[in-house]
Amino acid sequence: MVQNLWNAADAPQQANGLEQLVYRSNMIGSDRRVCNWGGGNTSSKTKMIDFRGQEIDVMYVKGSGSDLATMKAQHFTGLNLSYIQPLLERDEMSDEDMVAYLSNCMIDSKHPRASIETLLHAFLPFPHVDHTHPDAIISICCADNGKEIAKEIFGDRFVWVPYVRPGFTLSKMIADGVRSNPQAELVLMEKHGLVTWGDTSEACYAQTINIINEAEQYIEAKVNEAKLFGGQKHAPLAPEARQSVAAQIMPLIRGLVSDEKKMIVTFDDEADVLAFVGGSASQQLSQIGAACPDHLVHTKVTPLFIDWEPNEQDIEGLKQRLVEGLSSYKEGYKAYFERNSENNEVMFEAAPRVILIPGIGMFNTGKSWAMSKVSGALYHRAIAVMRGSTALGNFVSLSENESFHVEYWPLELYKLTLAPAEMEFSRQIAFITGGAGGIGSATAQRLVEEGAHVVLADLNLEGAQKVADELNAKYGDARALAVKMDVTKEEEVQAAYAEAVLQYGGVDIIVNNAGLATSSPFDETSLKEWNLNINVLGTGYFLVAREAFKIMKQQSIGGSMVFVGSKNSVYAGKNASAYSAAKALEAHLARCIAAEGGEFGIRVNTVLPDAILQGSAIWNSNWRNERAAAYGIEPDQLEEYYRKRTTLLVNIYPKDIAEGIAFFASSKASKTTGCMLTIDGGVPAAFTR
Repeated sequence: MVQNLWNAADAPQQANGLEQLVYRSNMIGSDRRVCNWGGGNTSSKTKMIDFRGQEIDVMYVKGSGSDLATMKAQHFTGLNLSYIQPLLERDEMSDEDMVAYLSNCMIDSKHPRASIETLLHAFLPFPHVDHTHPDAIISICCADNGKEIAKEIFGDRFVWVPYVRPGFTLSKMIADGVRSNPQAELVLMEKHGLVTWGDTSEACYAQTINIINEAEQYIEAKVNEAKLFGGQKHAPLAPEARQSVAAQIMPLIRGLVSDEKKMIVTFDDEADVLAFVGGSASQQLSQIGAACPDHLVHTKVTPLFIDWEPNEQDIEGLKQRLVEGLSSYKEGYKAYFERNSENNEVMFEAAPRVILIPGIGMFNTGKSWAMSKVSGALYHRAIAVMRGSTALGNFVSLSENESFHVEYWPLELYKLTLAPAEMEFSRQIAFITGGAGGIGSATAQRLVEEGAHVVLADLNLEGAQKVADELNAKYGDARALAVKMDVTKEEEVQAAYAEAVLQYGGVDIIVNNAGLATSSPFDETSLKEWNLNINVLGTGYFLVAREAFKIMKQQSIGGSMVFVGSKNSVYAGKNASAYSAAKALEAHLARCIAAEGGEFGIRVNTVLPDAILQGSAIWNSNWRNERAAAYGIEPDQLEEYYRKRTTLLVNIYPKDIAEGIAFFASSKASKTTGCMLTIDGGVPAAFTR
């Protein structure tokens, strides 16, 4: 049952104020069984003194583009009710005219654009109104016998409104229905949701929760778990097997859904998903359509359901079904678009947002991790609705044409034009070794600030996690992932990539940066020291690049690798034969991979820094003392020594190297591969020749 979360001690005390509306809205949005992400709207009517010093009636209503769970006072729109009331006398009004009219009713031009459902709230004569999309209510509204079920539950206390797309007509229908039924306590909108009201914010919220629980209690009494979704056809694989299969197929999925723009792919194997994908009737159910308009906008009309007998040994068979299924889905979507397009709409990406695989779970796509998770969260709600509807009768959905006109609704398309332009590394995933160090963390910051998702791989997991936490706090949940990895251990490298794939779907940018350094005269260089440098700087870079190459090939959408070499890649450093030889190996390995990667769109380039003392674990080790001894100076003189030996008389910092890495990874270098870029302030001895 849904819980009433109202806490009098926490709620603002001004009963009819905006702050209490914010509190109520956050309580509603905090439970997704009550209201979808980004969906629903709430309002409160009150009085205020306008700029003339006169009292006016004002309605605050959720503004367009916000989410009830997180919205604050600035996300509400205030409107002068006296300007809106005359609209009740009209018989019709287009969406465009309504939006233009409401913009003139705003009490503050800085408020967000009014929601398309503003008139639903304004036309109802109640101080506080909630419009939500509860699972239990939509289960009734999407059952073929929904109206009859509603009568059993609510008697004569409800108004049933046939499906009409949100806007002026729907708002009038609701207002007329409530006026004609003095007993009405709620409105049920077919294939859409619930409207409730109250004299105070607290009473309105309580009514919303109470109505939902009445419906849920009725539904749960009808549910037969053994027969849900037609009964179980496929049992889920074990958790480890599900994750293993997912990690093996997600790069392929990512490539197949990234036709025009790259997509992030996430994996979900929660219990309700596994129950649904394993049901005998689930494939047929999933193709009926979206449960309500709010679902459809983020999940498309239907998911792709892969008809596959769960078998963790049949990865190649599953991949083949994915290739065939994605191709068929895209052709079907194009045909759907052509059948319904009337106004020269531009088709969205044809690939699915939701992919369902028996025994494994659900894969969701989006332009970011967050938006991919929104698609998944809304399909969880769709599963809950289908569970309820099929317990009551048969699940029904919007018609194809209704669905199209929601998906390509001009007002929804207009919202897209308001979104900020995508940044250079939006939709891309960067895997950075040595992510806890100076260059690694600076590179992560540089890429994330331009839209990337980053994986910080390091032996120092605590340090990598600290960097990831800082990035996530600043840029949003799951923009960075920390993983523990020793670059010299093949199984750890593979496991780290599997984590990255399960988190984001694949990889686009590799920054091969993990490192160490030792210094000894050549004749005193031990085999242990030699092997240490070769293992980390040679073998480690090989393993990291090889595993990335495999993923990039499977994705078939190209990729960029940037190796962090050294001045010593081209200059024979004194007392550093093992380090210099390994760094030269790195640079040539990068060129070898570039030669093979071109046909797959995989670019490989190298940056050659020198003496990055800031934030470096290497320079805080004995390497500082060793290098100082090699030059006959004290360790604390090194920074000035290095500055003076450059032609530009500058020191080099991690952010300087991050800038070079970002250039090679960016579209600006899209035709550059096999290249070396020196970032050392100009050390003549290291000039390439």
